[in-house]
Amino acid sequence: MFTGLVRTVILYGLIIAGVRLMGKRQVGELEPSELVMSLIIADLAAVPMQDYGIPLLAGVAPILALLSLTMMLSVLTMKSVRLRALLCGRPSVVIRDGAVDQREMEKNRLTVDELLEELRGQGYSDLAAVKYAILETNGKLSVLPRAGERPATARQLKLPVQETGLPRVVISDGRVLEGGLTALGRDRLWLERQLKQRGCQGAAQVFLMVADEADNVYMAKLQDGGAERVRGR
Repeated sequence: MFTGLVRTVILYGLIIAGVRLMGKRQVGELEPSELVMSLIIADLAAVPMQDYGIPLLAGVAPILALLSLTMMLSVLTMKSVRLRALLCGRPSVVIRDGAVDQREMEKNRLTVDELLEELRGQGYSDLAAVKYAILETNGKLSVLPRAGERPATARQLKLPVQETGLPRVVISDGRVLEGGLTALGRDRLWLERQLKQRGCQGAAQVFLMVADEADNVYMAKLQDGGAERVRGR
């Protein structure tokens, strides 16, 4: 029993390391080579976990070899455009200037229903509103609408806009996160002042507090097992 637990922990840690090597991606965002590598590594790890008669090294060695191959391919694909195109493929333009490219759709085995479903998912029901639609190498559809269909920006409307920076969590579940305060360039005195302005005596009364560099604050108080939201500066 103990042996099986140790083998499982070791193999689990090895697989986690392999997934981290491929970056922070979801399964649907993996390149074909990365997906194949993940499936093979999972299959190799399952056998030593179930069969104690197989030496652990017999499962670890191939996994390490595959992880090493993944690292090598990652470096090579960064330096070689041809190899990157061979392993990962190239994006395909399936809609060009509002016209559906039937050859590209057939090449990628993309049906009309799937195309329309992807477009509706991004808020486009009219093909004429789409300038370009590009099927990326990870299977996702990127849509570039026509200029007249794009939402107006503050710059186009000539409206003054203040940069707020990246919002940071400063209190989580009643605990002050010093890293968030430091990233904002704020201190405990600033935090205490913000809490008092919102009727809180301390961080223990706060479920969540998020702030940005412009002192825009979102706060959810702990109140009878629930949360009361408070926004403002």
